[in-house]
Amino acid sequence: MNRTSPALDRTTPVLLVRVGRYPLAHGPVGAVRSLGRVGVQVRAMVEDRLTPTALSRYLTGAVVRPTSGREPVEQLVGIVEDVGRRLVRESGRRCVALPTDDEAAVLLAEHAAEFAPYFLLPPVPAALPRRLADKGALYADCLRYGIPAPRSAAPADRDALLEAAGRCGYPLVLKNLAPFTRLSHPVVGHATVVRDDGELLRHCPPEGPLSVLAQEYLPDAQTEHWITHLCCGAGGEPLALFTGRKLRSYPPSGGFTTRAVALPNPELAGLAAGLCRRIGYSGIADLDWRLDLRDGRYKLLDFNPRAGAQFRLFETVDGVDVVRALHLSLTGRPVPRGPQLDRYYGVGQLDALSAAVALWRDHRPPTDLRPRRSTERAWLCHDDLVPAAAMTVRFTGQAIRRVAGQIPVRATAVRATVDRVAAVRATADRATAVRTTVRARGGSS
Repeated sequence: MNRTSPALDRTTPVLLVRVGRYPLAHGPVGAVRSLGRVGVQVRAMVEDRLTPTALSRYLTGAVVRPTSGREPVEQLVGIVEDVGRRLVRESGRRCVALPTDDEAAVLLAEHAAEFAPYFLLPPVPAALPRRLADKGALYADCLRYGIPAPRSAAPADRDALLEAAGRCGYPLVLKNLAPFTRLSHPVVGHATVVRDDGELLRHCPPEGPLSVLAQEYLPDAQTEHWITHLCCGAGGEPLALFTGRKLRSYPPSGGFTTRAVALPNPELAGLAAGLCRRIGYSGIADLDWRLDLRDGRYKLLDFNPRAGAQFRLFETVDGVDVVRALHLSLTGRPVPRGPQLDRYYGVGQLDALSAAVALWRDHRPPTDLRPRRSTERAWLCHDDLVPAAAMTVRFTGQAIRRVAGQIPVRATAVRATVDRVAAVRATADRATAVRTTVRARGGSS
């Protein structure tokens, strides 16, 4: 719970806008709790009424609007407009629209004029969120503005991908390139490390264009993983800015943050703030960095133009996080500028999986396993228990279905192996019988 809370405008509601299907995302649950605890009415677009977000006691209402991200853009705009129109009729006021994924951030920015009658939105340049969420365009901007970044390429086909691998070298990291295409034509399920040409080509379709980023691999043993979360006003001026270090992720080395610690880092804060000012970014952002210990430079990996899943790691002594800062800004209220709190963040079951993988890989227990009272938990929360219970049920169900789905495949593989062994044995038995017959004939003559 908060030590203190800023004075938000409780008459201005919030709508969490999402595009795509990710019912077990914990970022939206954190946003609902953050705003609901200070009396702001929060509604959320959800896949169904049994998602953890829909079951939070702090949610005013769930709006069931399942999408895949493959719909025509006009259809997605119509869905969000319909929800906004309904909420304005109910409350008599425009809502603060809070995107919970890159696609929603792009949609809100590019169609801000259509959404203006229903939503309060930050004055971000319309094309900027799409450019920042596109990892190839982001790399081009890093080169343009002098921001260090791993060597990267956005190859158009398999031949160009092999050329990029030759330039960057192995191991190589593959990432889905851009918003919307990561949902409609994903190349990988998450950031994936490949170690040779064969492994590289197995991830790519044999024909047609690619939507993938090939990025230089920065080894874990020689880097530190850092994050910055911030909320910017007009012109990219930071209203709230936080820095911290990622300790574990799942999948390891390239997945969701599962364990992190808030740490002040003036150098990194200056890099993030300077970039946002130069590009004129407005709104909430989540930036991933690696400190390359070989050259001492912070290198930008990702720029997410929305609240990061782990944003609740960060809060000031005044009770401000990036979501509250956005609400204060868009309702014309000042954002207190107090220092950030020292605390940890953990994502229960995923952190346990990450720690288990690290133990198996490194043959020693990972650090930071000890429970800490200062930990903000993504799921388990004494004043809002139902989302954690719903997550556990759905997560367990997914795991069971995944294992069950592998059983026929494994059974087929076992049967094939048995058949091959039987065939080999039969061939050997026939060969033995032939040799025996030949010897017998030779002896009788």
